[in-house]
Amino acid sequence: MGTLSQLRVTQTHAPTKLVVIPAGWFWMGSESGQDNERPVHRVWVEVFQLSDCQVTNAEYAEFLGATGTQAPPSWGDPNFNHPQQPVVGVSWFEAARYCEWLREMSGKPFRLPSEAEWERAARGGLEGRLFPWGNDTPESLQGYSDRWKSGPEPVAHSTANGFGLYDVCENVHEWCSDWYQADYYSIAPARNPRGPQQG
Repeated sequence: MGTLSQLRVTQTHAPTKLVVIPAGWFWMGSESGQDNERPVHRVWVEVFQLSDCQVTNAEYAEFLGATGTQAPPSWGDPNFNHPQQPVVGVSWFEAARYCEWLREMSGKPFRLPSEAEWERAARGGLEGRLFPWGNDTPESLQGYSDRWKSGPEPVAHSTANGFGLYDVCENVHEWCSDWYQADYYSIAPARNPRGPQQG
């Protein structure tokens, strides 16, 4: 996923700050992307809810304090530790543990989204486009050259996509729940794919 791996959480019965992603079919994948993004295929995803922003340092600090979990490597770096910046450098296992902690604290079924759920949400209802904002490259977005000069931006700095999610495909990479398998798209089920059993 990259060195700035981050998390955005999902649950099926949600409190505040979560956005409803409607059930529906969408075209998953990209013919112009990497080999593991092919073939483009039609996927159905049930309704779910996803946090409108990436998890902030302030939110993750509560988890660290409550569980005694070791802080991510960049925690003390002033370019990465503003309370409203997304927490970065979190491993997949730490991201999953954060979701478990949220479940324990709230009694709600928090978890990482599947890759299919994440892509459905990221597209914001747009079909056949390369990015949540359309086909223009990220570099063409207003103010792009002035962004990320010393670290991630505070969450919700950009315009929300069609489903009301901020910083999708921008700011930092995000974890999904799926294991990785290079050819999974060619064998994935059409409804609610959850990724391979191992990878």
